[in-house]
Amino acid sequence: MKNITIFGSTGSIGRQTLAIVRKFPNLYRVRGLTAKSNIALLKEQIDEFKPDFVVVEAEKNGQLLKEDYPALEVFTGSEGLLQAAKIEVDTIIMALSGFAGLAPILQALSQGQKVALANKEPVVAAGPLLKQYVQAYHGLIFPVDSEHSAVFQALEAIGPKSNLDTVYLTASGGPFYRQEKRDLSQVSPEEAIKHPKWSMGAKLSVDSATLINKGLEVMEARWLFDLESDQIEVVIHPQSIVHAAVKARDGALIAHLGYPDMRMPIAYALSYPERLNLDLPKLSLSELSQLTFEEPDLKRFPGLALCLEVNRKSGLYPAALNAANEEAVAAFLDKRILFTEIVPVIAEVLDKGDFQGKIQLENIYRVDREAREISREIISRLI
Repeated sequence: MKNITIFGSTGSIGRQTLAIVRKFPNLYRVRGLTAKSNIALLKEQIDEFKPDFVVVEAEKNGQLLKEDYPALEVFTGSEGLLQAAKIEVDTIIMALSGFAGLAPILQALSQGQKVALANKEPVVAAGPLLKQYVQAYHGLIFPVDSEHSAVFQALEAIGPKSNLDTVYLTASGGPFYRQEKRDLSQVSPEEAIKHPKWSMGAKLSVDSATLINKGLEVMEARWLFDLESDQIEVVIHPQSIVHAAVKARDGALIAHLGYPDMRMPIAYALSYPERLNLDLPKLSLSELSQLTFEEPDLKRFPGLALCLEVNRKSGLYPAALNAANEEAVAAFLDKRILFTEIVPVIAEVLDKGDFQGKIQLENIYRVDREAREISREIISRLI
């Protein structure tokens, strides 16, 4: 029986993780859950999985939970997340949205814990720092993102790192890639979150629609797998069957294929090196009609080009890009800016801000604050 804590249990990844636990109750026990504000769903999860502790954002919600569940340990706010990260379990599923997961990830790694990471933003903003923590405290970051789980498995297949030539990250292209004549300035939030292949949260779905998500994944892969920026390439693959591939120096290409379902990488992170029988649809090669690949259109989707440029710069610029993107996407979802204004907002932030300095925790938080402040100023001007 393995104990797990799920950060972000009411979100998409959290719910799918609990579906796996529900299917394998003899293998996994939920020790802790965290949620932001969906208290109704959290209470359903508490009733079913009976965790030892929970974390919620607001103090008032925490007090209500204490009244309803006197035996349950309840933490609140950002300090509560840190408290939860200190509690030893076999695996922490980290599925908090955006930059918020950084501090609890560092806390967990500092205690040598295994973090199954589903949110890429902390790695984008603080990749070198996370790498330092892993090396210093012997913690483990295990990728849950479908592409990075696929890269991990393909890299295992080619053996020593010296065998590696190129890592290929595939992108579906999102909902608008094939709509070449579409005026993207007229895209609504409701349309942007309708991903053609994956079921994801609103922010991640918008990132996929701009292709910024794939640019963030490039930065994430660089630090997760200790790669050079020029070792990673992005290809558009609308079928979303090949999740990633690696090319060995002898020319061999090893790809990871499967139907698009996040339960596969989640389960693999929980069970590694074993594999669970999830009773999901099994891929049949004879039934695949076609698999197509092409270079991304960087002119029509400049967000990916901007991310690739920032990845080459490195330093604190990725943290600034991540913060600016979170602010711009939030403004778009609130219908305060247009879809086509997301990338220009980010680009202007990167031009205006001073994002120099060493990659230290205080500098990362400083850059995050500054980039958000500049973003809000730009967005208020556009409204």
